[in-house]
Amino acid sequence: MKGNVVNGVGYLFEGAKLLTHPSLRLFVLVPLAINIVIFGTLISIGMSYLIDWMDQALAWVPDWLSFIEWILWPLVGLTLSLMTGYMFTAVALIIASPFNGLLAEKAEELLTGKEVPALEGLGAALMMVPLGIVRELAKLMYYLPMAAFVLLITFIPVLNTVAPLLWFLLGAWMMSIQFVDYPMDNHQLSFGDVKEAVRSRRLSSMGFGGAVALCTGIPIVNFFVVPAAVVGATLLWCRELNR
Repeated sequence: MKGNVVNGVGYLFEGAKLLTHPSLRLFVLVPLAINIVIFGTLISIGMSYLIDWMDQALAWVPDWLSFIEWILWPLVGLTLSLMTGYMFTAVALIIASPFNGLLAEKAEELLTGKEVPALEGLGAALMMVPLGIVRELAKLMYYLPMAAFVLLITFIPVLNTVAPLLWFLLGAWMMSIQFVDYPMDNHQLSFGDVKEAVRSRRLSSMGFGGAVALCTGIPIVNFFVVPAAVVGATLLWCRELNR
């Protein structure tokens, strides 16, 4: 497998630093605002359901086993975070996809000094909303069969011990594909091309996607991870995948 995991992780943090660059600030605001609203709403709803479910489940636990609560909460929280991280992100990206494409375009122009013949301005981004939604739905349909398989394993005794790892690996793979798609779509490359490019530098891609997957499960941090990941994926595209 080609690439470097550490370099892949580094692209996300380098992308976060570039968000403050004057030429990118304007194009960060719309995806960031959308992300805050959607993540904030979904997290508040999800936490209310999780707390109710855990209270009901723990009501059946005898008093002498009350210590198990301190074990269950971290395990359940980690598993749900890994399970829902990509789904929450996918919902936000379906709405913000054209603006993320515009951010990727401006980031690539900043990095390479060359003009990208793609979207120009927020007006063009709004015109591309329907096509962006279709592309996001294609990625979601690619994800769902794999997620269903891992979900099945999650409920099988013994096998479910590896479920958190499988959710993490699936999330890392999908996050790399999800965000690398933006700079590649700006060059009119197909979804098949995206998957092939990510496979070609699998270690770098999984390092990048793994860092994104972990950050989507961290409250507050997940508000800012999408624009950072868009720029980070553009770095990955420019330095390793655009061959």
